[in-house]
Amino acid sequence: MKKIAIIVHASEAELGRALHSLLYAKELHEAGHEVKVFFDGAGTVWVKKFEDPASDFNPLYKAVKNLGLIAGVCEYCAHAFGVKDEVRASGLTTIGERDGHLSVAQFIADDYQIMTL
Repeated sequence: MKKIAIIVHASEAELGRALHSLLYAKELHEAGHEVKVFFDGAGTVWVKKFEDPASDFNPLYKAVKNLGLIAGVCEYCAHAFGVKDEVRASGLTTIGERDGHLSVAQFIADDYQIMTL
């Protein structure tokens, strides 16, 4: 079993990358790997978009979320990209151990392979 951290950086114009982060997370989890998804940078906007029940991708997002695979959202970036309130309403954890940002060094220290989309 491997440990994989998927960091979603996809901007609003990159639906394919954001969507595939969820697809890959679910597939890897089903294959028995430990997976954590993090929304970071411009990718934090996808929390708002995927939480929307009208989104075609809400069912996949909810499935991944309900599996406990979404480990957090960058606290600083959620604020910077204007989705802080939506992230808070989603119930997802905000992470800010490195001046408000995620710590990539900690992922490496914890033996995670990093996939960035």
